[in-house]
Order: sequence, then structure tokens, then C-alpha cells
Amino acid sequence: MADEKKDAVKKEPTKKSPKAAAKKAAKAVAKKAPKKSSKKAGAKAEAKPKAAEKKAAPAPALVVRASARYVRIAPRKARLIADQVRGMHIEKARALLQFSPRSAAQDIQKLIDSAASNAENNHDLIGDEMRISSITVDEGPTLKRFRPRAQGRATPIHKRTSHIAVALTPVED
Repeated sequence: MADEKKDAVKKEPTKKSPKAAAKKAAKAVAKKAPKKSSKKAGAKAEAKPKAAEKKAAPAPALVVRASARYVRIAPRKARLIADQVRGMHIEKARALLQFSPRSAAQDIQKLIDSAASNAENNHDLIGDEMRISSITVDEGPTLKRFRPRAQGRATPIHKRTSHIAVALTPVED
């Protein structure tokens, strides 16, 4: 009888906190997870060649890029011009920029001409048969200066700079 009581005491589970039980359950799940993922990885590896065969047919569109960094014009002003030429054919964009009174137009026109030259020299494309697929104007570092004012005061002057990026794609006939 004494042996039975000792066995009963040993078999009796100890009370554990809910956190300890949750940790134990998480470990059990973690041990099972790699086995399942290895089966899934094998299934995915078999499925990938089929998907690759289907996607191989269409060729990606060629994109020619050019960028100008630290351009000394405020991004807000440059975006006004960039929004006008975005999506345009390169010849129409050049005509619009040539007669635009804004100073940002000159910087953007130089950049578009550079991207067209990149298309001709690096990718064997015709520069005049391109379209502006994207043009972005991001903010560069700000030059901070001070202007002297009355009674010994000074006010800050922020000279903003821009990073302009252009992407051209060939026009589809």
C-alpha cells in the first residue's frame, strides 16, 4: 500500500502557470513546423518550374534611366514641370520645355536629353522614339543661410535642392 501511495504522488501532475503551459505548447508547435515547411518547400520547388515556363514568354519592357542630383532648385517648383511632361512622347516634352518660362524646365530638358543619349549609346535604341514613363523629383539636402535683419536680428534662408530622376521607355508601334 505504501508503494501505491508513492506512485500516486509521483504521477500526480504539478500545477503550472498558464504562461509555462503556453511556452511548452509553442515549443511543440515549433518542433513540428520545420517538418511541415520542408514538405511545403518541396511542393513549391516542383511548382516553380511550371510557373517559370508560363512567365518566360513576355519580355520585360526596356527602361532607360538618367538622374541629376543636387540640382539647385526647390523640389516644389521642379515638380510643377515634371507633372506636365510625365507620360509624354519625348518630342512633345522637348517642345513644351523649350518654351516654358520656368527655370526648372531647362534642368529637366537637359536630363531628358541625357536619358535619350543613354538610350542611343548604351541600349542601341532611337532616342527620339521614346516616351517618359516616369519622372520623379525628390528633396535633396537644404543649404541653410542667414539674412541680416533690423536691430541685429537674423532670419534663416533655406536654399533647397532636388534629386530628379527620369525613366524612358520605347514607344510601342
